[in-house]
This record gives sequence, structure tokens and C-alpha cells, in this order.
Amino acid sequence: MDKQHLSERDICSKFITPAVTRSGWDLHTQIREEVSFTKGRIIVRGKLHTRGELKRADYILYYKSNIPLAVIEAKDNSYSVGAGMQQALNYAETLGVPFVFSSNGDAFLFHDRTGLAEKTEQELALDAFPSPEQLWQRYCEWKGLKTADARQTVEMPYYDDGTDRAPRYYQANAINNTVEAVAKAQQRILLVMATGTGKTYTAFQIIWRLWKSGTKKRILFLADRNILVDQTKNNDFKPFGAAMTKISKRQIDKSYEIYLSLYQAVTGSEEEQNIYKQFSPDFFDLIVIDECHRGSAAEDSAWREILAYFSSATHVGLTATPKETKDVSSITYFGDPIYSYTLKQGIEDGFLAPYKVVRIDIDKDVQGWRPSKGQTDKNGVLVEDRVYNQIDMDRTLVLEKRTELVAKKITEFLVATDPYAKTIVFCDDIDHAERMRQALVNLNPERVQENRKYVMRITGDENEGKAELDNFINPEERYPVIATTSKLMTTGVDAQTCKLVVLDQHIKSMTEFKQIIGRGTRINEDYGKFWFTIMDFKKATELFADEAFDGPPIVIYEPKPGEPPVPPEPTDGLDENGNPLPPEGTDTGDTTAGPGEDGEGGSGRVKYVIGDVSVYVVAERVQYYGPDGKLITESLKDYTRQTVRKDYSSLDEFLRRWTKAERKAAILQELEEHGVLLEPLAEEVGKRFDAFDLICHVAFDQPPLTRRERAEQVKKRNYFAKYGEQARKVLESLLEKYADTGIENIEDMKILTIDPFKNMGTASELVAAFGGKPAYIAALHELEQNLYA
Repeated sequence: MDKQHLSERDICSKFITPAVTRSGWDLHTQIREEVSFTKGRIIVRGKLHTRGELKRADYILYYKSNIPLAVIEAKDNSYSVGAGMQQALNYAETLGVPFVFSSNGDAFLFHDRTGLAEKTEQELALDAFPSPEQLWQRYCEWKGLKTADARQTVEMPYYDDGTDRAPRYYQANAINNTVEAVAKAQQRILLVMATGTGKTYTAFQIIWRLWKSGTKKRILFLADRNILVDQTKNNDFKPFGAAMTKISKRQIDKSYEIYLSLYQAVTGSEEEQNIYKQFSPDFFDLIVIDECHRGSAAEDSAWREILAYFSSATHVGLTATPKETKDVSSITYFGDPIYSYTLKQGIEDGFLAPYKVVRIDIDKDVQGWRPSKGQTDKNGVLVEDRVYNQIDMDRTLVLEKRTELVAKKITEFLVATDPYAKTIVFCDDIDHAERMRQALVNLNPERVQENRKYVMRITGDENEGKAELDNFINPEERYPVIATTSKLMTTGVDAQTCKLVVLDQHIKSMTEFKQIIGRGTRINEDYGKFWFTIMDFKKATELFADEAFDGPPIVIYEPKPGEPPVPPEPTDGLDENGNPLPPEGTDTGDTTAGPGEDGEGGSGRVKYVIGDVSVYVVAERVQYYGPDGKLITESLKDYTRQTVRKDYSSLDEFLRRWTKAERKAAILQELEEHGVLLEPLAEEVGKRFDAFDLICHVAFDQPPLTRRERAEQVKKRNYFAKYGEQARKVLESLLEKYADTGIENIEDMKILTIDPFKNMGTASELVAAFGGKPAYIAALHELEQNLYA
């Protein structure tokens, strides 16, 4: 058989698969072919989106269904045996797999990532492929799984609900790493996973495998919000059934095996309120702490008390945002994360939604405002004479017209995009959230007339608003549409369909900023949620430029004796008057509301309310999420030039590629995958220009032609005369479509099924007018050559 003429698929079916099965791998339970393990980065194109290239392994080999051991990358026989190795190593690193193979059907190149082999890479004959047992033994040696009990724990399968749902690759990595660490008797374990990546489902699968294997018999899952406990119990943890209970009403029943609880439900300020002490210290052998970064000194104290009491149990911490002090929280307590999955990686893989940022600066924030001598506010209070600017807005100074302007910009955005897009407006305190609610109600009378819950304040002090939180996060419920809040919705609220996050809050805490951004990062394809917008009025998005935004967590603070264990947040520490700013997490001025669940209580500080000072927008700009995970802050033209020139060093190189391409759309898609933003570029340079002209103009300084100008030039050449009447009409209509919408649409044969083509005949009849499909495609290519001549 001449292998040189076989396709890659033929090489797989005739040589690679038989070689692997002959060595003892089960075709149905241990070998998976063409496995896609990412979804492809979402590329936003104006109001449309497309998916970038996804990662697909030719083979993944499993010892058990939950334990991947090896990756094989196949190439056709025109390549060398090792031609696929670098690609395979990339996949293996992502998947956490130690054994890597490349093959062209002649032999295997084997790369051992464990460091235990005499040679890292060696060539193997087709009949020398290792058996599952050989690789499993080496895997256990690599992982330090020395006992039969440890191996039994690791081999316990996932919970299977009978559907096709299985952990995504990064969830599998997190679960396997955790189960293996527990099997090796590690007592403190930290998992860092970006908001929206399924931490609770991951926790469920960890607990399920440890519980079912008998490794851990009584388990406590701790969370900090009631809604988180209820969501967990009713959704991901539901399979535990009668073995599970939620600790509530300060009642303890020791007959269950899986316990879910709020910190607040088992602790209190008085000793008799610490009901967790009704359990013996060795009652639980596993405690899973959700959102383990904690928010306040009181919470940190309660959290540590519980963990110290149950110190003999294994403690697993889950967080999107490790918060570091010497004595409390993530790394110093738990040790380095055994697995991290970042927001940047989640967006790159297509599991999390990308975002664009709309930065709006208001004149009084930027330029400042000073009261006139003796000026009083609406309540008759003398306003202290000094310059007030952004740091004061809605904390010590309320400009009512500023609130109205912010509400107006939010309303304008929703009217221009989708008036029913779920929106969270983060305000500085309860009073600010209420004023924002009123301003939005007054700007949206028709929507509020449709349903009074179009805008709701959802804060910790008021039950009416809190009762609507479930409806807000339920994709099937239209109302509420806009939620104004302060602290209550910063963490753990699974708002899958939130498309607009508004920041009118002073945010200096990186932890809080990450949590707030996480409200928008979930994707819900059924409801058309693929990306979201951040509208920023208080320069909070400057934190995107901070290395800590998506960098590795680092211990940054060591409290001295007597100091609180919560680190001070980065801030200049003083207001314009030289007074210390209030600490993060305290309410900054609503003296009427009592303390809420979310730390939104009153502080009694003076707040001036001014109704007659006009404000206006001084700057508004849009920033886009780039492929490197950073916001594109330079001009779109400069960014496009740099990005295109990474792929094409000269105009000639680009023109050669463009001319040779069977489909021009493929080049445009490739450029978009590499970060070129064609839709926003057209908005800036001109919508009448073809993508080809935009690229040549911006990247290589060529004078652009409009699509209409290119079409007119083709008409003047009159080369259509050589075709029959019907074929000529088709080409003329294609040219007209190009002038209206661009090159991508006319390359798709589906265009022959819409107006005006469907009035000329069926698609097959129109293609027949050219003498068949090959002749039609040749005519289309000739049309493109004339367009770009």
C-alpha cells in the first residue's frame, strides 16, 4: 500500500488505531478520537460574533474515563514521524497529560513528560506502543500514588447523570489534581478558578469521588451567601439526595453525611451561638470553603474559627480571587494553588465571554467642583469650602444631575442595543443605589409602565429587592431588567445573561473588581449572551492595567501584632481634604438604612446633596479586549497596523496571499482570530470600504476604494459579455451584492437562495447556467480577480 497517497484520516484508521488497540487499549472505553477540548475564542464583530479556532486532539487515551494518560497527534505520510510533536506537547500541557505521541503511520515518536524515562524522546515501532498498564504504573510513580488505597481513590469515576455532560478539560484537571492531593494525604488545598468557570460543579465532582470511594465520609461545604447555598443544594449537589442537608435555624442533625452551611449559620458573636461546636472536632473529614478569599475582618475571623476547630479535616479552598494576608486566606493558609484557571485563559478557550469597555468621564469628576462662598445644600447644610472631584462623588458630595447623566447614558446604551438586556449598576452605597433607581425609572417610563420591576434596587437592607434576585438571575424571567446595587451582587450571583455591567462605584480592591467583572463573564448561548459591555464612570477599569488583574496570586501583606488580618487595599488613603478615606466594604453615607447582609450599612458621615449644578460628558471612548488578554488602549488604526504586520511583513506578501486564496473570507477570519477588529475599524475609517481596502489602507498606507468604486470599475471592463444572459444577470447581481455588503457574502453559495437570485430560478438552475458548479466557482474567482485587479 502506498502510504504517501493516504489522507491523515486513512493513516489513523489503517495504522495508528490498530497499533494502539493491539497493545491492549479498548477502542470503546479508553480511546477517543478527534476530541475538541476548547470551544474557540469568541470574536465579536459589531453586533455579530464568530468563534475562533478550537483545540482538537487527534487521540486522547484514558486509563479510566476520568484519567487521561496520553495524547497522539497524527499526520499524513508526507510528514516525518515527529512532525506533530510540538502541537501534541502543547495539547498535553493544557490537558495535564504526561505521555505524548506523534505518528505518520510509519512509527511513533514518544515523549515522556514525567522525567522518569532514561530518554525523554524515543522512536517506537508500530507494534511497540505501550499498554495501558505500563503507562498507568509510570503515571502513579510520577504522581506519588504509592498505596492501593490512594490508587482506588483516584480511580473512582465522576458522577454521570446519563446525559453527555462531562467536566471540561480544566475542571477535570482541577478535580483530578485535588483528588490526587487528597489521596496523598495533603491537608490544605487551594483551587483558583475564574468566575463563571463552574467552581461549584467542580467541587461537587471532587466531593462525589472522595465520598463514593470512602476516602471522606462526612463533608461540610461552607459558603457566605444564602443564595449560594440554595443554588448549590438545588442544582449541582442535587445527586447527593437524602445524604445531604442544609444547616439552618441553628439546628444540628448528625445523621447526614453531606452538610451545606453559611458561615453565619454556625457562628456568632456569643459563645453559645457557635453551634458548630455541637459537632466533635473530628466529625468532618473534609471541608470545602467556597469563595475562600473572604470580605471583612469579621468574616475572616469566623472562617478561621471554624477551620481551626475542625483542623483534623482536609480543607479545600475555592476562589476566583485569592486575597493575601499573612494569617488569613489563600496561599499562606492553603499553600500554592494546585491548579489555576484564569479569566484570560477562559476567554481564550471560548468558555468565558469577552468584553469591551466604555469609559465615560464627567466634567466635575475630572475638573473638580468648588462651592461658592456660604453655599448650602438642599437640606440647608453649609457645604465645606474645598475642591470636590471624582473621589468625593456619591460619598461626600451628591450632584443630582450627575446621577441623572449616568442614568441617561445607561438608558441610551440599552435603547441602542437591547432595552431588555440584563444590567447591573454598581453604586457606592444604598442611598446612591436608590437615587440611581429613581433616575432610571424616570428615564424609562414606558418600560416601567409595562412592568414596575423593570428597574429594581437589590441591596442587603430591603427584602422587596432581595426577593427579586432569583428572578434577575433566571434567564427565563424578563424582569427585573436593571438592578442597582452596592455590595450584595458582587460575588456568587450567577447572572448568566447579564450583558451590561455599569461601574459608578469607587473600586480600589482588586479582589472586588475581579468579582464584579465576573458578573458578566458567563456565556449563555440559548439566550444570545456571548459577550458583554462594561460602562465605567469612575475609572475603575484602570485596574485592568494592573499586573495583578490576571497574574499569579502573591502574598503581599504581613500584619503586625494587633493589626487586622485583612490587607489594606491599594489607595492613596486620603481625600481632597487630607482626611482618611473610609475602609473598603463600609457604607459611605446612607445614614437611614440599617446594616445589610452585604455590608451596606450607615456610617453617619456628612453627605452634601446639590441639585442645581449642571454636568456634562467630557470624554467617551471604547476599548476592546485583545487576544493577549489586555485592553487595546492605543488607536484602533495603530493596533490594526501592528497586528496585520505580524502576519504580513509587506504589502506584496499580503497581496500574494489574497490573490491565491480560494476564499477571501478565510483570510479575514484568520486576521480576526489574530485580533484584527474589522467591524470597529470600518466604523472608524468608513463603512463603505471593503475589508481588503481597510487592511491595505491602515496597514500599508494604500489609498482605499469604496466597494461601489470597485464594482463600477468592473462594469466598465464589460467582461460579462462573454457569458449567456442568465449567467450575466447572476454576475451583475453578485457585483451589486458585493457593493452593498462586501466580499464574504458573495463567496457563500447560499446567496443564490435569496433575493434577487431566487426570482431568477433555483440555485441549481443558476449554477447550471454557468455549465455546473466548477464553472460557477471559476466565474466567481474571475469576478474577484477583476474586483481586486
